[in-house]
Order: sequence, then structure tokens, then C-alpha cells
Amino acid sequence: MSQQPLQSIWDTYTASWKTDSAADRTALFAQSLDPACTYNDPLATAQGWDQLTTYMDNFHSQVPGGHFVTHYFASHNQQSIAKWNMVDGSGQVIGEGVSYGRYNDQNRLVAMTGFFETP
Repeated sequence: MSQQPLQSIWDTYTASWKTDSAADRTALFAQSLDPACTYNDPLATAQGWDQLTTYMDNFHSQVPGGHFVTHYFASHNQQSIAKWNMVDGSGQVIGEGVSYGRYNDQNRLVAMTGFFETP
């Protein structure tokens, strides 16, 4: 499989971090995430859409307008790696990291693991 479909899924998933609309986020999740997905990073673990939504809401309360911009993406065998910048609402880069994703046969993310320096 070419990496294009998985990159599109990844971009849809990362767009869900940018929106603060519950309806928009649910629509983006439906296009990119398995309902039983797991999320892990140095600060949190989330299981499923509800816990991930809570974590994203907490992120937005700490970093208003915060989101992620992918600047490198590679994939093979239903797995991906992405290098990204965390940016604040004004577009300033405030952090960087790498994420690993695993996808099911429907090209939905089943696991997302983020790596970044913690304060």
C-alpha cells in the first residue's frame, strides 16, 4: 500500500487536535480512529474516543488554539511515524515530537504513541 491513504488518515486525526467543536471532532474521529483506539504519551494514556476527547480538551485549556503540524511522515505495513511541531494559537512553535501510529485493515488508527520532551 502506498503511504498516501495513511497520511490522509493521519492528517485527519491531527486535525481533530485543532478543533474545539465536539461535533467536528467526532466527525474527524469517525474518519480516522477506531472507536477502541489507544493513545499514549509521556503525560497521559487514553482508551477510546471519550478519554481522548477529555485529554484534548485539557490540552486546549492549557494551550488555547494549540495544534500539531506534521513536517515528516512515513508509513509501511499499517504503521506510521510522524515528526511534528506543537504550535500555539498564534502559530508559534512551542514544542516538537514524534508519533508512532498503528492502523487496522480499514485504515483507522488503533494506537497512537507520542514522544516528546516534558517540562
